[in-house]
Amino acid sequence: MSFSWAKPYEPKHPFMRWLDDRLPLPRIVYHATGPGYPVPRNLNLWWNFGVLAGIFLTIQIITGIVLAMHFYATADGAFNSVNQLIMRDVNAGWLLRYAHMNGASFFFIVVYVHIFRGLFYGSYKAPRELVWMLGLVIYLLMMATAFMGYVLPWGQMSYWGAQVITGFFSAFPLVGEPIRVWLLGGYAPDQAALTRFFSLHYLLPFVIAAVVILHIWALHIPGSGNPTGVDVKEEKDTLPFHPFYTAKDGWFAGAFLTLYAIVTFYAPNYLGHADNYIPANALSTPAHIVPEWYFWPFYAILRSFTADFILPAKLWGVLAMFTSILLLFFLPWLDKSPVRSGSYRPVFKRFFLLLIVDVIVLGYVGGAEINPFNIALGQIAAAYYFLHFLVILPIVSAFETPDPLPNSISESVLHGEAAEAAPAGQGKPRRGSVATAG
Repeated sequence: MSFSWAKPYEPKHPFMRWLDDRLPLPRIVYHATGPGYPVPRNLNLWWNFGVLAGIFLTIQIITGIVLAMHFYATADGAFNSVNQLIMRDVNAGWLLRYAHMNGASFFFIVVYVHIFRGLFYGSYKAPRELVWMLGLVIYLLMMATAFMGYVLPWGQMSYWGAQVITGFFSAFPLVGEPIRVWLLGGYAPDQAALTRFFSLHYLLPFVIAAVVILHIWALHIPGSGNPTGVDVKEEKDTLPFHPFYTAKDGWFAGAFLTLYAIVTFYAPNYLGHADNYIPANALSTPAHIVPEWYFWPFYAILRSFTADFILPAKLWGVLAMFTSILLLFFLPWLDKSPVRSGSYRPVFKRFFLLLIVDVIVLGYVGGAEINPFNIALGQIAAAYYFLHFLVILPIVSAFETPDPLPNSISESVLHGEAAEAAPAGQGKPRRGSVATAG
């Protein structure tokens, strides 16, 4: 479909014409994020979080590079380099450290909202399966990067977090313990582990950036989805990305970054753990070992298995934890509903709200102390998590009767005005499947 407002890229300056003939990078940017990129006109605020994720990735890379210039990747010097050199001796080092530390938490907040938006609006459905899967690859890389970064300050929670997380691999028979020793470079976290984690923590953000480029590339082939889940059918269904969505994304990013700045300046340690300001001590185990808050739901699933059944409980927990993420890759085939948007799926919408509550409960249990009540609560929440994706979602998608869909994106935006302007019988909402939105 051609768009009358989409003017072809015509560089005015001689240098830009010369560059465009030899390296058409400005042309690519123009058609990817500029006036040449058509976007559905009904995108709401939930679509702003993709841009925010890119902003926080950029913040993490820039602050991380500068912090790496002052970090000592040694078991004897890591703690002091973070808490003394960077925090007190480097100009604005405290700001860089707090911006990087809280940037990781806000990056995960933004990505979690982005994922749940995709779950509600069916962003994993054809033809966007690969967009969804590349997004999940980014999420897995984020988790690995965040874990390795959490180890670098070499405080108590860093050391014992490395001990516990790498201990997951020892649950696998035969190969588990050799893999754990290979990861750590020894039998316990020490200099070899710190060096390896530092090098990988520095490298992986650039890998994430490369996969983000693939993610955006895959998105631009079918085009952006929209809240109705219906196709772009005519020119008036779309708007140019610039200036409409650059302005929309820009003010929202400013508001969200203001919240980020407030936390960074006034509550920089609120999302962290106090024990990480104690130097690592292999002879003193913290009373309550927990990972960072963004891992709590998966940690709760891990701890839900307390008894051996055919396999050891620890192995069941590790398998369940990894499966809880991997099953998201199969959502395009688990959810067979022809309607993408949850806005038109009344039964799905109720179960989606239950899923959000369930994940919040898992997050609470993952960060709470171990006691009989929390263990039971975590087991119920973990069971529902798998029940939702493996049983409830396929059944609902097969038997649910969706609400009538709008004929077009413009009709949904104009709230019936397009229907009144259309010839009789052509503007009424109808039921039906959708082809290329998500």
